[in-house]
Amino acid sequence: MKSVWTALAATAVLAVAGGANAADSKAAETLAKTSGCLACHQTDKKSVGPSYKDVAAKYRNDKAAAAKLVKKVKEGGKGVWGQVPMPPNAHVKEGDIKTMVGWILSVK
Repeated sequence: MKSVWTALAATAVLAVAGGANAADSKAAETLAKTSGCLACHQTDKKSVGPSYKDVAAKYRNDKAAAAKLVKKVKEGGKGVWGQVPMPPNAHVKEGDIKTMVGWILSVK
């Protein structure tokens, strides 16, 4: 009987943790919308810029990816995904950029 309760408790903890991750993802997606990122990027298909799914795949094994992408979002750049430049986003708070980059890198 004790193992049943242990299993139920573990399941509840995982369900709550999954809910928190879903809430974090939703908050990050909302930040992307309100920051103007979705004007050029989509989650699962290329538009003006690469899809977030493609960005996550490209940087999946790069331990320095988050820092690189935070810098890229803040300062802008071009050449990694073609010749269309990404404008700087200095108007977005660094904490918000970090939240969005974490979400982008988690997209599958």
